[in-house]
Amino acid sequence: MSAPFALEAQNLTAGYGGRAVLQDVSLTLGAGEIVTLVGHNGAGKSTLLRVLFGLHRPESGQMRVFGQSLADHTPAALGAAGLALVPEGRGVFPDLTVDEIFGLALWAAAVAKPERDERIDEVLELLPRIRAFRTRRAGTLSGGQQQMVSIARALLTRPRALLLDEPSIGLAPKLFQDLLAPIAALRESRGLAILLVEQNVREAFAISDRVLVMKSGAIIEEGPPQAFADHARLMELF
Repeated sequence: MSAPFALEAQNLTAGYGGRAVLQDVSLTLGAGEIVTLVGHNGAGKSTLLRVLFGLHRPESGQMRVFGQSLADHTPAALGAAGLALVPEGRGVFPDLTVDEIFGLALWAAAVAKPERDERIDEVLELLPRIRAFRTRRAGTLSGGQQQMVSIARALLTRPRALLLDEPSIGLAPKLFQDLLAPIAALRESRGLAILLVEQNVREAFAISDRVLVMKSGAIIEEGPPQAFADHARLMELF
């Protein structure tokens, strides 16, 4: 029997104030699969991730996480089921130190105190640059440092599936590569599934198994990254 999908969404429809943003969206994310979602600004990509993580309630549709239909679709319940989100814009608390942000994330995930140091050591092995600014307030960090903290905070929960929303925004290409590499390596070591919303298609496609193209609230095409290697054709789809 094959393993269940990490994520399976069927016919999701959602919007804001009566305005439709997602229109009958269906997708799958296999266990251990890396999928990149691309599309024009306003296509509905961030809304889709918010719906998948329980931050926005869909008007219709169904979702399964690792084969389970959850009665409770709150972020806490989805996090307990193995899902984590790195939101666009990082979302760190500027007045808290990095260590305080980590402590808050571990408390929110109900991680037992004796295990918390081990979790922190794990993410610092993956993102060792954080060691140099653990005691600084997040608001004093550069954009790249804040993005590291946001990703590390998500990884503290040891997710089995990770949603990443535009992690390259404001980052130099080399720093984005340095962030992507250890996350992609978790697919090999832990079977982590990743749904990546990203405009830096060259770097994203290099680690992806599959690409989904979104336009005006609908997924219009999908295939392996090499099917979208022609940048001009990809832009036409947008």
